[in-house]
Amino acid sequence: MKSMRLSSGYSKYSKQNGIVGALSPGLGLAGRVLTFLISTSIFLAASGVFKLYFSFLLYGIAPRWNLLAATFLLVFSVYGINKLTDIKEDEINNPERVEYVKKVAKLIKYAVLLSLVLAVILSALTSPWAILVVLFPIIAGALYSIRLLPGYPRLKDITGVKNATIAITWANGTTFLPYLVAGSADPQKVALIYYFFFMKSMVNTILFDVRDIEGDRMSGIQTVPVKLGKERSKRLLLLMNSTFIPWLIMAHAFGYFEHYLPMLVFAVLNGYGYILYFTRKDYKPGKSLDVWVDGEWFYTLALAMLV
Repeated sequence: MKSMRLSSGYSKYSKQNGIVGALSPGLGLAGRVLTFLISTSIFLAASGVFKLYFSFLLYGIAPRWNLLAATFLLVFSVYGINKLTDIKEDEINNPERVEYVKKVAKLIKYAVLLSLVLAVILSALTSPWAILVVLFPIIAGALYSIRLLPGYPRLKDITGVKNATIAITWANGTTFLPYLVAGSADPQKVALIYYFFFMKSMVNTILFDVRDIEGDRMSGIQTVPVKLGKERSKRLLLLMNSTFIPWLIMAHAFGYFEHYLPMLVFAVLNGYGYILYFTRKDYKPGKSLDVWVDGEWFYTLALAMLV
C-alpha cells in the first residue's frame, strides 16, 4: 500500500512537473514581453489611452481617435525620457528595467522624438488648444527639472513637487482634451472629473515612490516616502484615497456619472486595495505594481464598457 501511495504521489508530481515544463516556455515569453512593454513605457502609454477613453465616457461623448493616439504617443515620449534620465536611481530600485533600457537606449531616443512630433500633429486636428494641452507635460517637465534661480533648489528637488507635477499633467490631459471635444460642460462636472484624475494620479505616483524608497534615499532624493517613512506614507495615501468618498456623494447629488458610479466606487475600493498591498513591510518590488496600478485603466474601462 505504501509503495502504491508513493507511486501515485510520484505520478501526480510527474504530471504537475510535466505541465509546468510545458507551460514554462510560454510563461517565459510572456514575462519577456511584459518586461519589454513596461520598460519601454508602451504599457503605461496604452493605459493612458484607456484612461482618456474613460474620461470621454464620464463626459458622455464619443472618443476621438486622434486624441487617443496623441495621448499614447505623448505618454510614451514623456515617460521614455524619464526612464533615460532616471537610470542612476533605477539601478537600485529597478535593475531589471535599467538593464533593458540601456540595451535599447538609442532606439528609445529616436522613438521619443518621433512620438512627440506626431502627438502634436494629431492633437492639432482637434484644436490649437489641444496642442497646448499636449505640450504641457514637456514644458512642465523642463521647468521643474532646471534650476530657475542660482542658489535655489530645482523644483523637482522640493518634496512633493514631482508628484504634484505628474498629477496635474495627467489631470490636464484626461480632463481638458475631452472637454475641447464636448465644447461645453457644467463647471462642477469638469471640476469633479479633474479632481478624480488628479487625486488618482497623486496617490499612484506617491505609491511608486514608496516602492523606490531605498534607491531614492541612497541617491539623496527627498520624496514624500523618504521624508515620512513607509508607515506614515501609507496613512497619507489612505487619507487621500478617502477624499473620494465625499467626491462620490457630490457626484451623485449633482446627478453626474450615474451610469458609471459603480465603476467609480470600484476604482476607489481598488485604490484602497493596492495601497494596503504595496505598503506592506514584506513587499518586494516587482512588476505587480506596474500591472495593478499603472494597468488599472485596462480593467476599469473594460468593466465600465460592460455596465
